[in-house]
Amino acid sequence: MSRIGKKAVAIPSGVTVTLDGQTVTVKGPKGQLAWTVAEEIEVRQEGAELVLAKREDTTRAQAMWGLSRTLVNNMVVGVTTGYERTLELVGVGYRAAMKGSALSMQLGFSHDVDIPPPAGVTFAVPKQTEIKISGIDKQVVGEIAARIRRIRPPEPYKGKGVRYQGETVRRKEGKKK
Repeated sequence: MSRIGKKAVAIPSGVTVTLDGQTVTVKGPKGQLAWTVAEEIEVRQEGAELVLAKREDTTRAQAMWGLSRTLVNNMVVGVTTGYERTLELVGVGYRAAMKGSALSMQLGFSHDVDIPPPAGVTFAVPKQTEIKISGIDKQVVGEIAARIRRIRPPEPYKGKGVRYQGETVRRKEGKKK
């Protein structure tokens, strides 16, 4: 039994939710997001809440129930407050800068790594060793952060590389004489 699926999604003031068959569209102060809910899940609006329920009692419906509720809730949070991921650059000479709206990084390669922002995502570089990625879609923000981290992941001997803020890197001991 899904504990997450049972909870209703609260709709704050300033956010409008439109139900068109299985498509849920959420519009708020930061933008608009839409997602099509699986056929096994029924979505209905009750006052200032969205309630999701299973249409049938199958294993797939059970799995999709909690997932659908979480994704709809992420859309509501995204259009009201948005999402942000912070990356840290650790290493001598590792730095980031903005080149127009694109992100340019020096990560120890023979060339700079330039990344254009996808639609709905903005980059900010408050310090040379810090990158802030923000947007309204949690999945897109997390995906672009993971792609940037994958360019130079932290290595276990000196801890150099791109890491999430607050991420701990397990260190290995080097060679002994």
